[in-house]
Amino acid sequence: MVTVLDSVVQGTGPACEKRNIQLQPEQLDCGAAHLQHPLAIVNPVTATPIFTYSGLTAVAVASVNNYTVVFLGTASGGLLKINLDSTMKVISRRSISVAYGEPVHPIMQFDPSDSTYLYLMTSYQMTRVKVAACSQYSTCRECLAAADAYCGWCTMETRCSLQHECTNFTGTNFWASVSEGVEQCPSMTILEPEINIDKENPALIIQINGTIPNLNGTNISCDYGNNIHTVARVAGDYVNQFIYCSLLPREKYPAFPDDQDHVVVEASLRVNNKNIIRANFTIYDCKRIVTIYPRRACTSCLSARWKCHWCPSAYSCVSNHSQCEDALWMEQKKMDCPRIVPAPLEPMPTGVSRNIMISLANATFPKETALECHFGTDGTFEARWVNSSAVECVHVLLHTSEKSHRFPVNLQLKDKPDRFIDSPEMMTVEVYNCATGSADCSQCLGREDLGHRCLWSEGSSSCRLQTEPPQLPEACPAPEIRKIEPLRGPLEGGTLLTIRGRNLGRRFSDVVGAVRVGAVPCAPLPHRYVVSETVVCQTGEAPEAFSDVVTVNVSREGRSRERFSYVLPVVQSITPLNGPKAGGTRVTIRGSRLDVGSELRVLINSSKQCTDLSRSDSTITCTMPAVELTSAVPVCVQFENKSCASHNITFKYEKNPVISDISPKKSQISGGRIITLEGRGFGLVQNVSMAVRGIGREHTRCKVHSDTAITCPSPAASNVTVGTKPAPVDFYLNGRLYTDERSALDQELYPEEALPISKFSLGYYADPQFSTAKKEKWIKHHPGEPLTLVIHKEPDSLGLESNEYQVKIGLISCEIQIVSDKVIHCSINESLSSSERQLPVTIQVGKFNYTIAMLHLGGGETAIIVSIVICSILLVLSVVALFVFCTKSRRAERYWQKTLLQMEEMESQIREEIRKGFAELQTDMTDLTKELNRSQGIPFLEYKHFVTRTFFPKCSSLYEECYILPSQQLSSQLGSQVQETHPLLVGEWKIPENCRPNMEEGISLFSTLLNNKHFLIVFVHALEQQKDFAVRDRCNLASLLTIALHGKLEYYTSIMKDLLVDLIDASASKNPKLMLRRTESVVEKMLTNWMSICMYSYLRETVGEPFFLLICAIKQQINKGSIDAITGKARYTLNEEWLLRENIEAKPRNLNVSFQGCGMDSLSVRAMDTDTLSQVKEKILEAFCKNVPYSQWPRVEDVDLEWFATSTDSYILRDLDDTSVVEDGRKKLNTLAHYKIPEGASLAMSLTDKKDTTLSRVKDLDTEKYFHLVLPTDESVEHKKSHRQSHRKKVLPEIYLTRLLSTKGTLQKFLDDLFKAILSIRDDKPPVAVKYFFDFLEEQAEKRGITDPDTLHIWKTNSLPLRFWVNILKNPQFVFDIDKTDHIDACLSVIAQAFIDACSLSDLQLGKDSPTNKLLYAKEIPEYRKIVQRYYKQIHDMPPLSEQEMNAHLAEESRKYRNEFNTNVAMAEIYKYAKRYRPQIVAALDANPTTKRTQLQHKFEQVIALMEDNIYESCSEA
Repeated sequence: MVTVLDSVVQGTGPACEKRNIQLQPEQLDCGAAHLQHPLAIVNPVTATPIFTYSGLTAVAVASVNNYTVVFLGTASGGLLKINLDSTMKVISRRSISVAYGEPVHPIMQFDPSDSTYLYLMTSYQMTRVKVAACSQYSTCRECLAAADAYCGWCTMETRCSLQHECTNFTGTNFWASVSEGVEQCPSMTILEPEINIDKENPALIIQINGTIPNLNGTNISCDYGNNIHTVARVAGDYVNQFIYCSLLPREKYPAFPDDQDHVVVEASLRVNNKNIIRANFTIYDCKRIVTIYPRRACTSCLSARWKCHWCPSAYSCVSNHSQCEDALWMEQKKMDCPRIVPAPLEPMPTGVSRNIMISLANATFPKETALECHFGTDGTFEARWVNSSAVECVHVLLHTSEKSHRFPVNLQLKDKPDRFIDSPEMMTVEVYNCATGSADCSQCLGREDLGHRCLWSEGSSSCRLQTEPPQLPEACPAPEIRKIEPLRGPLEGGTLLTIRGRNLGRRFSDVVGAVRVGAVPCAPLPHRYVVSETVVCQTGEAPEAFSDVVTVNVSREGRSRERFSYVLPVVQSITPLNGPKAGGTRVTIRGSRLDVGSELRVLINSSKQCTDLSRSDSTITCTMPAVELTSAVPVCVQFENKSCASHNITFKYEKNPVISDISPKKSQISGGRIITLEGRGFGLVQNVSMAVRGIGREHTRCKVHSDTAITCPSPAASNVTVGTKPAPVDFYLNGRLYTDERSALDQELYPEEALPISKFSLGYYADPQFSTAKKEKWIKHHPGEPLTLVIHKEPDSLGLESNEYQVKIGLISCEIQIVSDKVIHCSINESLSSSERQLPVTIQVGKFNYTIAMLHLGGGETAIIVSIVICSILLVLSVVALFVFCTKSRRAERYWQKTLLQMEEMESQIREEIRKGFAELQTDMTDLTKELNRSQGIPFLEYKHFVTRTFFPKCSSLYEECYILPSQQLSSQLGSQVQETHPLLVGEWKIPENCRPNMEEGISLFSTLLNNKHFLIVFVHALEQQKDFAVRDRCNLASLLTIALHGKLEYYTSIMKDLLVDLIDASASKNPKLMLRRTESVVEKMLTNWMSICMYSYLRETVGEPFFLLICAIKQQINKGSIDAITGKARYTLNEEWLLRENIEAKPRNLNVSFQGCGMDSLSVRAMDTDTLSQVKEKILEAFCKNVPYSQWPRVEDVDLEWFATSTDSYILRDLDDTSVVEDGRKKLNTLAHYKIPEGASLAMSLTDKKDTTLSRVKDLDTEKYFHLVLPTDESVEHKKSHRQSHRKKVLPEIYLTRLLSTKGTLQKFLDDLFKAILSIRDDKPPVAVKYFFDFLEEQAEKRGITDPDTLHIWKTNSLPLRFWVNILKNPQFVFDIDKTDHIDACLSVIAQAFIDACSLSDLQLGKDSPTNKLLYAKEIPEYRKIVQRYYKQIHDMPPLSEQEMNAHLAEESRKYRNEFNTNVAMAEIYKYAKRYRPQIVAALDANPTTKRTQLQHKFEQVIALMEDNIYESCSEA
């Protein structure tokens, strides 16, 4: 079942080393996804698969009753069960559907408490499935034939069950398994299954077969149904058991059916009040045969299945021959019975008397026996003996009004009318009536062939009996042709021409060769010929097209009034020309004379037929069949199964359309929601319908919009419970059920296993609920005024869009302006006028239509007039005042509604801006990620540069010089790399040669001391106790120690742990929650460095990509709007302080730029017309240097930008030149708009040899002299403005804070991806350092009795997220070779603050005065906190790491980056601290008993002596 590559050999040790095996990386992954350790084998294992299936995702195996049962989960949501016998041969397969199109998760396990159940998971559910559904088999044969190893037949309970579900299953023969075979199914055989009803004291002897336990000692009986039981007893041994049963009493025999001489009775063996096996036996009665078969009693008696005897004298059938002296029994032939010998009789005319002779066989009757002839219900006639074997029926007179009727002929005893002489083969006589059924001469005379003597009378146009033979042959009139069809046929002939009329021949031979169309013969078909009335003939082939009458020549010639035309049908074209290979395309074949002939076939590729044909003179319409392969196939139009009438007409079968997704995936119960189908190939689809399995009431018709989009209204649901799981959806394309290629492949491999799985599903939810704002049912409105409705919507799960709502007042649509989760606003500006005073307010969603209120067109004016008439003059003033008050109230309400609308519109604009911005950014980021080369595209720094930037974020006092070598002159070629260097990186230790021996010896001895744990701890504590040993010195010492001990990380970790224990002891006595909050000690910086070393791989492999994409996304989003080049403020940002609080319209410009000397084609670069030329240069450089590290980019001041305005004119574009505009005494930087550079302009960039030193960096320009987008606020001028203007200036810019939300929403996905990468455990295994250090913290807390979980949470947060991740989030230049601008730094500070808040336990007390940096992500913080806590819990739940595992990991890290750093330089710098605090260190070494005992202070003095010896000073001076 598993195939292992011969080349894959895993393992370690001498055996592997001797063989010198080189493994490829992909081979090392063998088993890693499923096992805790890689596969370790010495000899390769190979095996042949015993079962092949595509798309398997999970496996579980069980051994049952010497069989192996394999459960396989599939990618399409199915579960396969394979039963294997002991030879590993598949004996049966079963499949069930678990989920609709969801893959089964690889983890699939048996229930630990009950192994007859299996747990499996899909994306959205966990299912507990029983391993076998044995109860579906009702009989033992079905149960065992199913070959399911779990199922067997429980004999005493007569059911198919699992073994442990059967009572006494451990006993012998209580449960029959599959291995025993269906032959061992329990059964019983009745040894005498046929019992005579006259038998006295009958009994049943039953033999037991198959798997039945020993019945001795059990309560057994025989059950005959209807609650009839008889006593049974067991006989025989255990191997051959016999049961003796008394037969049921005679009076309880079941009734015999009226037409049977026997009755079948079912007998069951009842054990312990349950019927376990059954068999049938028969009770028969010979006496009933005479009653059932009165006209062949003797023959039936002797041919019965039972032992019956015929008694001629008594005319009875008896079961015992002793009851009759002259009995005939079964051994005698039934031919010995007296019987009528059948003979053909001449037809008789109706009403004419005739004698009929009947022959007899075995007639033992004496001649004096009186007989009668019996002819059914028409009466009896006298029979006269002719001789001993013949009887004549005298003067038989029979009548019929039909054309012909057959009467049975029987003989019966005259004195005993119920006794007949046997007539085993019924003898009949035909009686005919000439006057009936003969409408013309040919029909009348044609009856002669039937033996009817009829004569046609032309005068009376009637047929009558012929009384005497005619002297001359009768002649009929000429044939009369009344109708022919069809009227046209192809030249090749073959048309079935139907001719209807009179006198079209007396018999078929008359018309053979007698039918012609003009001169072309037409061959009649015998099976379609109707005498005189109808001739169907097949036309012959005509040499050319013509039209002529049809003639029938039967002694005389008859001609048709209509003409039959031979024509040449022409096929011209077929539309459409292509369709899916699944078939169903309705094609139209166009041409002329296409309705000719009687039979038409359209053959596809000469093999399959086009179905559902319909045709007219100019078109044939039919449905194309399905094919296997895509290809162009010939289309053959065949008339009358002749040659093809079409030439070079082809139809191309294309790939089937593919439906990739549907949206939305929810619908209201009422249906009608527009479901959009996404995919490809829809241009081939003519009609689409949608059905929801088990829920939808009917199919709904869909509409094809384009090659990639179809919309379908969802069907209304019936019998659905809200909240049930989504139902599968089926789509019918061109009438064919849509299945994807995956399902088709499964069905092709194993048709019997094909699962009815739909790829798509639709969830049904309750219809939405609406009400007016105040839930009133009546709304008053004054005609002529604008109307605004506020409709409240109950929360639902449908996620409806604004265009899915339709509001109407009467028949007038209400324009929807705002839609939110809870409120819908709509307005009508036109006047509402109606003859009715009340209009319904209805809202429609799909097919759901609901009236929420009635609008009452009020008569407010009428009320006022009535009031004026009734009230006195004094009250008029009150009414007027009240009217004015009401008017103002209405205005105020309208103003409030208008304000509310404006606020909603503003929110809608923000949402729209976020959606558009996110869509644009997603497009840009998708393009960016496509262009990124995973090995080169993300500019990761090398490990050594990551370490130096992290350990020494700013130049220490030792290295005031920058780590970048002096700038080199850029060559004309892009990519001249500026190398970063650092004194601690590997290189030559620069000391004078005369000092080298002593210094190398001193440093070596000092290194030995530092590798002594006792010395190093005392050394660190001694330095930390000095007041002038500042925090900066402590951090520098910690980083130098990390570099010096980088090759021995195990030792470094033990030192760090010991120092941390001292720090914890000091903090525990004060406030333990403050520990590790800041970096104020050597050990805290050591911990930071340790985390950086251990987390580098995780940072690079897991977090690096989402972090880099977030930085790119921030940069892309900032560049979407205007950016002030001097202040750095931008339209889009996350930081309020960097927000450009002006509405500056910026239009994008797409520029065609070439970079001379770059060796690349020109690129299209997107810039804003408000960009300065420096900003444009930056964007151009970014476009050309996309996959180049930033350190290798040319600088903006090193390049020139030239615009080719025309073919002859070009301009060098600069930020400042003679054309720069001056406003308020300040020069405005030039922009693209200033130069009026159009869309699609051609620009050229080139490296310049002479750097333009007239302009320093733009952001460093003096704001008193220059500006870009916004003039700085002049407070002296501000005081002169009015208070109103000043207030507006102060308030209005706050509106632009919504841009923070817009930017946040656009970047949200990238931030979520980053936080998920940081706070998730990959492959169920956290970074080793995190697990190890968190366990160390928990151990220290437990030792000190610290049980507060908040304290532990804070320790973990301070040691990992705040100490490492926040540092990385704020400083991406530590990880990547990129340019971190001040603006990006400000945005990352907001993100870092959100990360800090997510890791904090304190509740955020936020208000209107809180900083926006905290308010911006306040909504997401609770969810992020849950992720952090889950991350800590997952790490806590992982199995602990041993010291050996951690040390092995640290040793591997040390080995991986060996020789990356110059440890001698680090030692020399540490020595400087030792020299500075020499007395204090010596005193501390003397004070410590351990160091004093090992005389470490003397060794330290030796180091000082070697390093000083007046050499160090000379070296320093040198």
